[in-house]
Amino acid sequence: MKYVYGEFDGHPFPSPDSLFPPDKVVQLILQYGQKALDAMDKLKGDDERDYVEALIEAGLLERDEETGALRLTPKMLRGIEHKALLEIFEGVNRGAKEGHSTQERGRSDERTDGTKAYEFGDPLSEIDLGATMRNALRRWESHRGDGSPTLPIPINGSDFELHLTEGQADVATCVLLDMSGSMMRYGRFYQAKRVALGMASLIRKKFPQDTIDFVGFYSLATRILERDLPLVMPKPISVYDSDVRVRVPLAQAQADPKLIPQHFTNLQLGLRMARQILSRRGAQNKQVFIITDGQPTAHAEPAAGPMGEEMLYLIYPPAERTSQATLQEALRCQQQGIRIATFALIEDYWGMDWVGFVDQLSRLTRGTAFYCASENLSSTVIQSYISGKKKKAFLH
Repeated sequence: MKYVYGEFDGHPFPSPDSLFPPDKVVQLILQYGQKALDAMDKLKGDDERDYVEALIEAGLLERDEETGALRLTPKMLRGIEHKALLEIFEGVNRGAKEGHSTQERGRSDERTDGTKAYEFGDPLSEIDLGATMRNALRRWESHRGDGSPTLPIPINGSDFELHLTEGQADVATCVLLDMSGSMMRYGRFYQAKRVALGMASLIRKKFPQDTIDFVGFYSLATRILERDLPLVMPKPISVYDSDVRVRVPLAQAQADPKLIPQHFTNLQLGLRMARQILSRRGAQNKQVFIITDGQPTAHAEPAAGPMGEEMLYLIYPPAERTSQATLQEALRCQQQGIRIATFALIEDYWGMDWVGFVDQLSRLTRGTAFYCASENLSSTVIQSYISGKKKKAFLH
C-alpha cells in the first residue's frame, strides 16, 4: 500500500454525507420519480447543466445506453437509502433493541452473560470450555480427597456447561405499498417510499439474515425491485364517476393494463403476490407490512361456469364483495404462518368505513393495526419491525 502525505489546507476531510448531493435533490427524486430525472435532463441553464454533469461524473447518475435518459446508479440508490434511514431514526425512540428476540434458537444466536448446565440436544458449539474444566477439576479433587489430582482428568456429562445465548430469529418481510390515486395526498406516498428505502438500508446493515421484498398494489399488483423504489409513483386518477362498476378478465388486464383505470385499490392481489414471494423464503418468521390509506376497491374472483376464468372487478364505492375477497386472501396468509401488520394513514378518513375494515383484517389474522398520520409512518414501521409489536396503536 502506498501513502502520500501533503500539507494540511485547513479544510476538514469530506464525510460520506458531504459527498452526497443536497437533500433537495433527493427529495425532488422521491416526490416526482422519473419525471424529476426527465426535468433535470431538460435544464437549459449552464449552471444547471454543469450540476447534472457533476452528478454523472460523481457516479450518482448515468445515461441509459439505448435511450440516453438519465437514471439512478447503485451508488445513488445506496445514498438515498442511507439518508432515509438517518432521517427515520431521528424519530425512533432511543433504546429500541436492534434484534428480533425469540425464545427459540435462530440462525444468528448471540452469547450473553452467564452459563447453563448442558442438556440433551444443546449445541456442543456453545460449550464453555473453561467452566467445564473447572467443574471437572472440582469434581475430581472431591473424588480423590487428597487435593492432588493426576492427569488425565476425566470429564463426564454433568461437567459440561454452555454459554447462554439469545436467539435472534431471521425474518422475511414483504412491504405492500398502496399505489392508488389517493396516496398522492398529504405526501403519503413520499413517506411510504422513505420507509421502504430506509428499511432496505437497515436490513442490509443491521439484519443481514433478514430479507425484504416490495409489492405495489393498485388496480392490479406488481413486484417492485429495490433499484426502482425511488422512482415509482401512485397511479393517476382517470375516472371521476361517483359510481364505478368494471368487470374484465384478469389475464387480459394484466396483459394490457391500459384497458382499465389504474388508480383503484386491489389489496387482495397485493396479498396474493406477497404470499407467493414469502413462500419461497426460508426464514423462520414471515410478515407482511401493508401501507395503505383506503378500503379495497378492486378484487379478482373466478367467473361462474365450467371455464372458471378469473375476472377482475373495479368497484366504487367500496363493496362488501371486495372486502370479503380481500379478507379471504389475508386469511390464507395467516394460515401459512405469515404475520400481517397494517399501517393505516388516516389524515382525512376517521369517519369512513375502511377503518372498520382494518380492524376486521387485524382481528381475523391476529395481526397488528397502526393508525397514524403520514409524518409518523416511518418511525412507526421501523419500531414495529425491530420490536415485533402486537398491539393496536393510535398515533397522532
